[in-house]
Amino acid sequence: PRAVCGWKPLSPLTGGAATMWEAPALLLLLLLVPLALLARLPRQAALQPAGRAVLITGCDSGFGHLLALRLHRLGFTVFAGCLCPGGEGARRLLREAASGSGRLRVLPLDVTRERDVAAAKEFVLSNLPETGFWGLVNNAGISTFGETGWLPMEKYEKFVDVNLLGCIRTTLAFLPLLRKYKGRMVFMSSVTAYFTLGNGIYSMTKAAIEKFCDALRLEMKKFGVLVCVIQPGNYARSTNVQPPVNAEQIWNELSEEEKAVYSKEYVQERSDFFNNILKEGCTTGHEVVDAMVDALMSPAPKARYMVAKLKEKLLVFISIFPYIRKS
Repeated sequence: PRAVCGWKPLSPLTGGAATMWEAPALLLLLLLVPLALLARLPRQAALQPAGRAVLITGCDSGFGHLLALRLHRLGFTVFAGCLCPGGEGARRLLREAASGSGRLRVLPLDVTRERDVAAAKEFVLSNLPETGFWGLVNNAGISTFGETGWLPMEKYEKFVDVNLLGCIRTTLAFLPLLRKYKGRMVFMSSVTAYFTLGNGIYSMTKAAIEKFCDALRLEMKKFGVLVCVIQPGNYARSTNVQPPVNAEQIWNELSEEEKAVYSKEYVQERSDFFNNILKEGCTTGHEVVDAMVDALMSPAPKARYMVAKLKEKLLVFISIFPYIRKS
């Protein structure tokens, strides 16, 4: 600062005249002192998995399947909900269960059916370990490709039923147990909750999950229940949640009105673009499973875990600030 009437500002560090370097130094000091104090605080004890039960939906394949195996090996009691209890994914989990001590149970669970959800709750209640019910992982989900007019109303209803209402069904069923044991809820969202590249119907349901969790997180805080959201990037190759699309099949399923608007070449071009994106997907899902485990085990889990490549995070940033995005 410029001297006024011969007066110069004094340095809080030395007592002499302040220099241009002392303001940044003081700011750095103010930042480092709280961090140093936090580092000296006693850390909370790590969660002990033994005797704690977790229910996971969508364990036939993908993240749910990997998480069920990981939690079982960590010592949790795992209830793995499978859409196809006789499928290969469920059989692999059963083989894993056979090598354990009865801590991994596979149960049929279609999240769109109230009867399945109620039966799962009864099964969990009948087989709770001593420490009780610790976690609900809403992982089940489906994806597809297509512009708005290409998809029939029945498909929109199905996606909302599985991806959104399915999460709400299981949440409502297990909420009393989670409140009782002060447990955790983990929801599978996606970075495409913020933007879409051809799968708007999927993005729509994930954006709705985000807002459902925002409200739930605030409401559950007073009960000691924590709510976490997982936001993976492109893991299509590791989960197969979205297989490659076939332009010919899409064209054949379009209504005559849509065919009058879109050319077959355009459908092929968009399909090729989407398939190229899928090819860039990560081939392993271990980073996402790491985030899910942290959400369940950390003494202070994050509200959101974004597990994505840098360019996907940049797309999220741009979508959050639309005034810097080109129209």
